[in-house]
Amino acid sequence: MKIKYLGHACFVITSDKGIKIITDPYVTGGGLTYGEIKESGDIVTVSHEHGDHSNVAAVKGNPEVVRGVAEIKGIEFKAIPSYHDDAGGRLRGKNTVFCFEVDGIRVCHLGDLGHQLSAQQVAELDKVDILLIPVGGFYTIDAKVATQVGNKLTPKVIIPMHYKTDKCGFPIAGVDEFLRGKKEVSRLDASEAEFKPEELPTTTQIIVLKSAL
Repeated sequence: MKIKYLGHACFVITSDKGIKIITDPYVTGGGLTYGEIKESGDIVTVSHEHGDHSNVAAVKGNPEVVRGVAEIKGIEFKAIPSYHDDAGGRLRGKNTVFCFEVDGIRVCHLGDLGHQLSAQQVAELDKVDILLIPVGGFYTIDAKVATQVGNKLTPKVIIPMHYKTDKCGFPIAGVDEFLRGKKEVSRLDASEAEFKPEELPTTTQIIVLKSAL
């Protein structure tokens, strides 16, 4: 399985058989200057309907769109209801956390999670191998809460997303705040990494990918 980071909260996850899952495609503009998405996909997951996460029209290839529990092309998508804020959704609405297995690896995309996960939500997510987690704060959980969420889920790999870069003008923090004080950190000079079940680390490793667009 390969994971490619396009930017913001958008990843392309490609199975060994070539099935492509694209998460939370964004609209370029309005504070985001990542390049326009031109990828083809078989499946698109949408955590919530804000424009920087729901630009399904940008994805080529007539993909099937997942907004809740689904099974497509043999891949089961678990959808955990959550909120975009820490006020029960009163500020920014609802958010869906997706967990799915590709090539024997359990991937969890937290979308724009805005609060600490409850014990029930952690239990529902069960095993997580690779965690795609927002860390920028303001609109989502910040570095401190993201660290706590990571400690609760104990994934093998954490890939940060939704943080400030030179292509994201939102009033959020950069990734360094999340990385501060953590030891197992790799900053790749690449936007894509390949993962195999037997090669996953035994303790949590943070991998920072460069945005591709």
